Amino acid sequence: MNNQKRKEILSRLRDENPNPTTELTFDSPFELLIAVMLSAQATDVSVNKATAKLYPIANTPESIWTLGVDGLKAYIRTIGLYNSKAENVIKTCRILIDQHGSQVPEDRAALEALPGVGRKTANVVLNTAFGWPTIAVDTHIFRVSNRTKFAMGKNVDQVEQKLIKVVPAEFKVDVHHWLILHGRYTCIARKPRCGSCIIEDLCEFDSKTE
Repeated sequence: MNNQKRKEILSRLRDENPNPTTELTFDSPFELLIAVMLSAQATDVSVNKATAKLYPIANTPESIWTLGVDGLKAYIRTIGLYNSKAENVIKTCRILIDQHGSQVPEDRAALEALPGVGRKTANVVLNTAFGWPTIAVDTHIFRVSNRTKFAMGKNVDQVEQKLIKVVPAEFKVDVHHWLILHGRYTCIARKPRCGSCIIEDLCEFDSKTE
C-alpha cells in the first residue's frame, strides 16, 4: 500500500459519498455526545430508536439530569449496558452544568474528563460536531484499515496514529465516516462483499471473495 493508492481509495469513497456523516440522529453537540456515549457496544439503529423517544422529552443537560438515573433508564433500557451508561450520562450532565455552562466543550481534555467518554467518543464529537480533522477508530475502521493494508496496527491507537500520518489533509475531516460506512456495509466482518466493492482493485486483502 502506497500513498498514491491511498489517495485513489479516498477519492473513490469521496466521489461515492461527498458529504458523509454519522448515522446517529442528533440536532446539537449535546445530543451527539449522549448518542455516542450510548452507542458503545450497541448499534446506531438501537440508539436512534431510544433517543427518538428521549430527546423530545429531554435533550439538554438540565432536562436529562432532572430525569435522574432511573428516569433515564426507562428510555434507554433497550440499549446494551444501559445501567452503567445511565450513571455516566447523568454524571456527565452534572459536570456540563457545573463546569461548562451546559455546553459541550470543544476541547479534547475536557471531553475525555467526562464519565464514560474516552478518546474515541471525544474524536467523534470533535469531528462531527465541531469539524476537527480527528479520526475515531472503531471496530469497523480497525478492520478495514488492517484488512486493506491502508493503515495497519495491532490496536486502535496504532491504527489511529497511522491514519493521521498517511491520510492527506483534504480527506481528514471525512475519512472516519467513509471507513466506518465501508466496514459496516461492504467490508463486513465475516465475509466482505469484495465483488461489489469500489476499491477492490486497490485493496491488498489476500483472501478476496467473489
